[in-house]
Amino acid sequence: MAELSTQRLIMRGWRESDLAPWAAMNADPEVRQYLGPTLTYEQASAWALAFQDDLDRHGFGFWALEVRASGEFIGFTGLSRVDEQMPFSGVELAWRLAVPAWGHGYATEAALAAMEYGFDVMRLPEIVAVTVEANLRSRAVMRRIGMTSDPAEDFDHPDVDESALRRHVVYRRPRDTKN
Repeated sequence: MAELSTQRLIMRGWRESDLAPWAAMNADPEVRQYLGPTLTYEQASAWALAFQDDLDRHGFGFWALEVRASGEFIGFTGLSRVDEQMPFSGVELAWRLAVPAWGHGYATEAALAAMEYGFDVMRLPEIVAVTVEANLRSRAVMRRIGMTSDPAEDFDHPDVDESALRRHVVYRRPRDTKN
């Protein structure tokens, strides 16, 4: 399994010590605003175990995200194959950070590192990112990292019942536009 790092961040495998802050993040309604209901500790732990399993099996996935200077766990960033029921295919770039980590450029920094891994190591021809239409913060990160969207690709997510969260937008970046 690859471990990635940037000037300020480490993207690594999941540890037992990540479970409590990860569960707290996923119990925070502000973090879950565009993701749906909050998660229990058990649900969040199961997700973290699944993320680690993907990292172990495939060498990529959703890495735990740590601030290099403090060792603080702040969320995840990484790459995952798009689910088959989605109206598009490929490898998706995603992130989720705890509220205190918002506004420091961490999502952008980690997303660029994951994207570089996807293009340079995995040799992906393109990387996609998806979010709820109303999630302006994530959409801003997607634009900052050079992704573009086509409104013709916007879709209603098949697994989302809540109408405010159903409409999603797709952003893309082909390898040839990589800096």
